[in-house]
Amino acid sequence: MNLKEYTDVWVFIECFHGQPKDVGFELLGQGRLLADGLGQKLCAVVIGNKVDEAVKCANYYGADKIYVVQGEEYEHYSSDAYGNAFLKLCRKYNPNTILIGATINGRDLGSKIAVSLRTGLTADCTALSIEEDTLNVVWERPAFGGNLYAQILCSETRPQMGTVRPGAFKKPEKNRNNNAEIIWEDIRVDKDLIFTKVIDFIKSTEESGIKLEEAQYIVSGGRGMKGPENFKMLEELADLLGGTVGASRAAVDAGWVPHSKQVGQTGTTVSPKVYIACGISGAVQHLAGMSSSDTIIAINKDPSAPIFEVADYCLVGDVFEIIPAMIKEIRCVKNL
Repeated sequence: MNLKEYTDVWVFIECFHGQPKDVGFELLGQGRLLADGLGQKLCAVVIGNKVDEAVKCANYYGADKIYVVQGEEYEHYSSDAYGNAFLKLCRKYNPNTILIGATINGRDLGSKIAVSLRTGLTADCTALSIEEDTLNVVWERPAFGGNLYAQILCSETRPQMGTVRPGAFKKPEKNRNNNAEIIWEDIRVDKDLIFTKVIDFIKSTEESGIKLEEAQYIVSGGRGMKGPENFKMLEELADLLGGTVGASRAAVDAGWVPHSKQVGQTGTTVSPKVYIACGISGAVQHLAGMSSSDTIIAINKDPSAPIFEVADYCLVGDVFEIIPAMIKEIRCVKNL
């Protein structure tokens, strides 16, 4: 394999019902850094049906080129249709690096492409960089239960591929003056070759309010909340802030809150404007999922709790005294 024949950094812009997911734009921001470091172009890949909004946003978020595959067979994700289209694009243009969001569909698509192209895939990356001597991408991810971070190279094959958790990076600033080259590719897939079919979408009973990965304000509780009934206090604070409630693995394992609310390595990676950790000690698995928040406020009785090492504001005290005081003050400011 002649590695010099492979150029450009590709980012898959995942869509749902024609609307793009934020993770694709988060990866465009990180992809720009990689593309500039490699001296290559940043390309977005959009596959779906009626994807005008995704194409427009990919341009605003800085893509140099946008490859678009559109058709009715791409209305709903299937590994058969999307995998076929993406593989044809790869074999035609030979990308150097491919970034895909570590969503359910993204993980499925990434593994199918990697196996088909006989290349490597690093899953659940939290940091990306360029190795100066070789210009290989350095894929960094938690390993051994989050107790250390592994740096992985794909030095012998191309494309270099990795999936990245939603929320691991921030979206870049929009540039409405960007003028990406849009390349429409006519790739059709016979319906007889699509072996799975979406019958219906049923909303989970846990899906209500603001999603963790989209929230700008998150109030999370841990073992220090002592029981599920005390999370109502956190819900009240989150509602006042216009945010949502999260939880540590300990609170989820105890059955106090559903897994969909778990923040951390085995839950959701978040990057809100404000993250308030209540009664959370700060295990490395939890820190891996929230340490990129703009502002972290930690409340804990233990002054030596690891959470204080990453917090911007450290409140040593009883969460059952501090949270009600915060709620009272916010209500006063809002005249509620």
